Amino acid sequence: MDIKHFIWAGFLSLLPISELRGGIPYAMTVGGAPWWLAFVFCVLMNALAAPIALIFLNTVHKLFYRWAWYRKIFDRFLESKRKNVEKTIEKFGYWGLLVFVAIPLPFTGAWTGALGAWMLGLKRRKSIAFIILGVFIAGVIVTAVMALGLKGLDIFIKHI
Repeated sequence: MDIKHFIWAGFLSLLPISELRGGIPYAMTVGGAPWWLAFVFCVLMNALAAPIALIFLNTVHKLFYRWAWYRKIFDRFLESKRKNVEKTIEKFGYWGLLVFVAIPLPFTGAWTGALGAWMLGLKRRKSIAFIILGVFIAGVIVTAVMALGLKGLDIFIKHI
C-alpha cells in the first residue's frame, strides 16, 4: 500500500463524517491493503477521535463558546445531535454508548459518541474506553462487509 493511500485512509478514519465507513473501504479498494492492515490502521486512527473530541470540548470549546457566532452554530449542531444520542445513551448508559458507536451508520461513530458522552456528563475515561470498544466492533463489521463483499465480487467476476 502506497504511503499516500495510507495517509488518506487514516485521514478518512479520523474525519467525523466518514470515520471507519470511509477509511477501511478506501484502504482496501484504492489502497489495495489487506483486510487486516486496513482494519488495524483505520481502527487505531478512528479510536483517536474520542480523546480528541473530549479534549476539544473540555478546553478549546470553552474559549470559543464566548463568541456569539460559534455559540449559535454549536448550539444548533448540538440540538440536532441530541435526539439521536439521548435515546440510546440515557437509557443504557455506557453500554448504550458502546452500541451507538458500534453500529456503522452515518452519525453514529466515535465523534458523535464522544459528543453524547460529554452532553450527558459521563465520566471521560470510562466513556473513551467504551467508545474505543465500539470503534473496534464497528471496524469488525465494516471490514467483514468489505472482505466478504470484495471476495463475492471477485467470484462473480471470475464466473462471467
